[in-house]
Amino acid sequence: MNSQEIYQKHGQEVYFFILKRVNDKNATNDIFQSTFLKIHKNIHQLKAEQKSRAWVFQICRNEIVNYFNKELAYNSTGSSPLNDEYDAGGNICCFDRFIDNLPKINKEVIVLTYITGKKQEEVAEILQISIANVKARIRRSKALLKKQFLECCKYEINTKGKLIGAPNCSICS
Repeated sequence: MNSQEIYQKHGQEVYFFILKRVNDKNATNDIFQSTFLKIHKNIHQLKAEQKSRAWVFQICRNEIVNYFNKELAYNSTGSSPLNDEYDAGGNICCFDRFIDNLPKINKEVIVLTYITGKKQEEVAEILQISIANVKARIRRSKALLKKQFLECCKYEINTKGKLIGAPNCSICS
């Protein structure tokens, strides 16, 4: 399988996957282009053709993370990311406040993993806990964030597990 075949097979799905996460057409085009550039450069690493979709989407997710990390670094003023007015979530209302409201053990795992971009193994070393514990804390933290988000903003989750609706809270409006 070559990069052109991958583009034809997965290109449209990848584009809309990115667009849904960044909610910005210019950023989507940049991420899409860098994703397929990486795919083209690393096509030799694809071992099994039946795993091409998973491989492509892993590259895509990494490029989205890279984009948000670059944006965060560009917008950062040197203070803590939680205290900055940043939008790594693509205009997700109240998200910074929700992270701030997490218990300390949950907040530190979320910040290290998703805001500073550390790998779970690195987080385990930093916090001196097992990787299994890191994963459990991430799962619990996500559940707490989801609960706060749904209570505050009145979004709904459709049958596919995706958020639908619009923010409907006094803080966001």
